[in-house]
Amino acid sequence: MDLGLKNRVAIVAASSQGLGKAVAFGLAKEGARLALCARTAKPLEATAEEIQKATGAEVLARPLDVTNYAQVKSFVQEAAERFGHVDICVTNAGGPPSKTFAATSVEDWQAGVNLNLMSTLYFAREVLPLMEKQKWGRLIAITSVAVKQPIDDLILSNAVRSAVSGLIKSLANEYARANVLVNNVCPGFTQTARLEELASKRAAAEGLEPRAMLERMAAQVPLGRLGRPEEFANMVVFLASERASYVTGQSIAVDGGFVKGVY
Repeated sequence: MDLGLKNRVAIVAASSQGLGKAVAFGLAKEGARLALCARTAKPLEATAEEIQKATGAEVLARPLDVTNYAQVKSFVQEAAERFGHVDICVTNAGGPPSKTFAATSVEDWQAGVNLNLMSTLYFAREVLPLMEKQKWGRLIAITSVAVKQPIDDLILSNAVRSAVSGLIKSLANEYARANVLVNNVCPGFTQTARLEELASKRAAAEGLEPRAMLERMAAQVPLGRLGRPEEFANMVVFLASERASYVTGQSIAVDGGFVKGVY
């Protein structure tokens, strides 16, 4: 199936590793040109080089802090000037720390809002006018299944990522007439450094080995295993494509059946 992504320009945030890197690879394999960003320069540059060698894709890579609006604005402007337009934007950021409500501080909440909600807002403010003008665009937020089924000890993520989902749904309604599709993709237990970090913390609290905790997580998934980053990326790539032309305002779980709710 031709996804119609050849020469489309895609911004992918937090793309030096994990889900963001998998999404960038998936888009590059379909012929998209990439503008990648992440906080740390060295791994970002390594990822950009790896993608270029493997796919031949044109890649712009810039280190930046997604919680800094001026840096996000400058990056989007550079991408638009470099490639001539921006068609796709995948927002992404690391999750807030694992804590109970009693263990959180006001500063933790502000940091969580800045990391996940405000970073999404910053990208949206910059890319949506460009997409609206050209009457084609895809804005896709990476959040978590926590927006559908809250996860124990992740109260910051449960709350702040749910706010992102509300933003995404509202933007989908506002920009649909301009043929700009806005969706939210919600990963479940996927084999990333973030999941390993979470598993290690939970394992230490219970006196277990991290591997045992990962196996416990996998056992909660009806498919009986953890997801692979490329499996998650496949959904994002589809939503970014011409083939998803009638899908907007959705929060789609890629979780092996983990979420127990009907919707």
